[in-house]
Amino acid sequence: MSVIRTAAGLSVTFRPRALLAGAACAVLALVVGVFAIGSGEYPMAPADVLRTLAGQGAPADAFIVGELRLPRTVTALAVGAALALAGAVFQAVVRNPLGSPDVLGFTHGAATGALIAIVVAGGGSAALAGGALLGGVATGIVVYGLAWRQGMHGFRLVLVGVGVAAMLTGINGYLLTKAQITEAGRAVLWMTGSLDGRGWGDAAPLLVAMAVLVPVVLLGCERGLRMMEMGDDAAGSLGVRVERVRLVLLGSAVLLVALAAAASGPVAFVALTAPQLARRLTKAPGPNLLPSMCMGAALLVSADFAAQRAFGAHELPVGVVTGVLGGGYLVWLLATERRAGRI
Repeated sequence: MSVIRTAAGLSVTFRPRALLAGAACAVLALVVGVFAIGSGEYPMAPADVLRTLAGQGAPADAFIVGELRLPRTVTALAVGAALALAGAVFQAVVRNPLGSPDVLGFTHGAATGALIAIVVAGGGSAALAGGALLGGVATGIVVYGLAWRQGMHGFRLVLVGVGVAAMLTGINGYLLTKAQITEAGRAVLWMTGSLDGRGWGDAAPLLVAMAVLVPVVLLGCERGLRMMEMGDDAAGSLGVRVERVRLVLLGSAVLLVALAAAASGPVAFVALTAPQLARRLTKAPGPNLLPSMCMGAALLVSADFAAQRAFGAHELPVGVVTGVLGGGYLVWLLATERRAGRI
């Protein structure tokens, strides 16, 4: 660990390997994003893409990049970073590598809200996004309320979350059986997780929320989260207001998950895998919040690029790619945890 001291007497600690790993993931995400923007029926060289992003491209290039391709890439980067940050927070709070929004039921709650908006209310895209946001937030409140018992325990939160996820899965299946065929097809595509046709209106709410919530988590709560990993009693003795910090962290994570689901649907396994991959890459203790964000952005934009180009003329929803890769990773993680005697 290295320390930088400023002239004002402030000191900033950082781990060089973690900083390098996060920077490498961020560069990878941006490079893949540039290639994704330049690919398609109207191909563009990376230099032309960069020139267009700098405002020096031809009018046709500016329209294709700015209106058609850049919003999708920005949405992928933002959704990946938001899901990864939320996953890192949940895993640190519950002290369990399986503690992610996919397992704890928050993505299921977002899907329930979206299905109600589609099937019951017959709403459009705006109603779908609003339903997903409300469903995710409502699920977070219910899970937290049921898990609270003179304080919050990570293991109890996992158990409650798994139970709520199971109930919501049944509700979602019932709603699909009551939908018209066109509504059901639309709902299934959204529930798979897709970035097809995403515009600035889809990305804007998530970007605004991240501008507020990311500093709250990284600057306001990361120290408290690190202390809480030693136990609530130890953190409290060091001056951390444990329940307040935990509530702020969980609330921020739930909002990030719900807004990410509203933007792209409940993309599977990014919140689970990105923090674990970041931890293995940095080999640093603690939640690794910033490296996890960069890893999540790189994972999702790479998965979306593969979903668009790796299967010929057949474009897949990005959730299919992340589900296949993330499912394999989950099996490997469970096997590793079993061999270590932790499950």
